Order: sequence, then C-alpha cells, then structure tokens
Amino acid sequence: MSGKKLKIGLIGYGKMGKTIEKIAIKNGHEVILRISTSNVLELNAKNLNALDVAIEFTSPQSAAKNLEILAQNKVPTVCGSTAWLSDYDRISKLFLENETPFLYSSNFSVGVNVMFAVNKYLAKLMDNLSEYDISMTESHHIEKKDAPSGTGVTLAEQIIENIKRKDGWHQDEKDINDKIEISSIRENDVKGIHEVRYTSSIDEISIRHEAYTREGFAKGSLMAAEFVVGKKGIFSMNDLLNI
Repeated sequence: MSGKKLKIGLIGYGKMGKTIEKIAIKNGHEVILRISTSNVLELNAKNLNALDVAIEFTSPQSAAKNLEILAQNKVPTVCGSTAWLSDYDRISKLFLENETPFLYSSNFSVGVNVMFAVNKYLAKLMDNLSEYDISMTESHHIEKKDAPSGTGVTLAEQIIENIKRKDGWHQDEKDINDKIEISSIRENDVKGIHEVRYTSSIDEISIRHEAYTREGFAKGSLMAAEFVVGKKGIFSMNDLLNI
C-alpha cells in the first residue's frame, strides 16, 4: 500500500463499503465520508471538497448519478458498481472535462483481473476450434441485484471480441449457437464464483475463479484509489496491474 494517508469517501456503505473501511483504516487511511440510502443529501460539495478520493459501490439505479456528482466536484473516483454501463461513455467524458481521474472495474480482485487476461488469451486460441461450445456460470449471494454479474458480462464480452462465431450472450437458455450461455446462481453467502467452459464431444477446458472473502475486492479497490490520486484520465485495472 502507498505511504500517503488518504481521506476517503465511501459512496455506498453496505457489506463492501464496511469491508473497505476496515482495510483502509488498517492501512493508515482515514474514512471521512460514508454515504448510504439514509444520508444521500450528504453527497454535497462541502463534504466532497474534503476528500482525496471516493470509492463508489452502490446499485445500478444510483451509480451513474453518484458518479456525475463526483465528476462535477472533481473528486478522484474508483467505481465498482455494475449494470450502469449504458452511461459509461457520458460519465467518462464528464471526468475528462473536469480533469479528474476515474477508474472503473467490474471486479477489483487481483485474481479476477488475472482471469480476465487469461480469458482473452484463451479465447484467441479457441477462435478456430468450432467443435468447442462455450458456456459460463456465475454464482453470488442472494442479495446481489444484477444477473448476470458485471464480471460475468465482462468475461462474455471479452470472448465475443475474440471468437468470431459468437456475437452475444444469453442467460439460462439452451441451443442458441451464436450466443454464449451464462447461468446465474444465487445462494446464501457466496462471495463470487466465475467459470468459463469450452466443451467438445471428447473433452472440456475450463478456467475458474472463486473468491473466499470480500477482502480481495476491498484491497483491490484501495490499490486503485491510491493509484488514481494525482493523475488525470480514465483508467482500468489493467493500468494498475500492468497486464
């Protein structure tokens, strides 16, 4: 972790926000703003002006509006909310116009981002092997609001970019040859499991990541927060991890 003590705002103070706070304090940072559904009016210019960086983990319904406010107030921002990406280009432009750094990732786990890199490489290798069909499974806790997960969608989009015979994804349906099938499972207290499978009549190749705790996501988001402070531009975990 960086030696600089950061004043952090947590935009979203659920399970993830509280895990981030615990690790941030352990690493010498200070959390000076905590925004939840009960105090959204505190997301204002006065409070935001005191921040070095904000970490935004909320819902698809509130993320874009929160990010708009953060950009307008020139707060360096890290975002892990999912299912808001129809607004990504507009929000990124707003951060650029305000000369403020912004880093978005569908998953801040270092292990998942390694999986992203492996996923892209494997897809390129499998492009011409049409005898292998492609399917995916993602599992999370029952409170997760979006399905498939943002990480699952990222994995599918990476494959689509690299395999010509697939032009989209679908959820829990069968026999759509040009689509990647994604199955979503919701069970008690599953932190996150993602698996990509290439299956033929004679064998199967798979890559899989399972998160045991939320700490990996929290540590990754803090690494990202330290990374963006003092920079300008739009970033991803690839920039942070150099992969």
